[in-house]
Amino acid sequence: MSEVIRQSGVTVVELGSSYDALDEEALRVFGETLVREAEQADPPKLVVDMSNTTYVASSFLETLVRAWKRIKQRGGAMALCGVHDLCVEILEITHLSSLWPIYSTRDQAIDALK
Repeated sequence: MSEVIRQSGVTVVELGSSYDALDEEALRVFGETLVREAEQADPPKLVVDMSNTTYVASSFLETLVRAWKRIKQRGGAMALCGVHDLCVEILEITHLSSLWPIYSTRDQAIDALK
């Protein structure tokens, strides 16, 4: 469902191809993982790799906001990468794209947070 990777001092939470933004159980597990990593990542730098995600619902966006608040409380930073066009449009419409930088690739996001 999601995988946690540590790369170059940055924690990456990658959504797996089986993730479905409309599946409540999948969202719950992803949310627990993401918030836990936001609370524990050392240093507090977090990238959410959405390369395998083609749709996001409001509950998914709420999960991102919760994780972002936790990472900001710790003086950290969060970025998104691999965001599909429809998801970028949703982030822009909701003005959430102003909270997190969005990068095309994981490497770009990691380099920006290092």
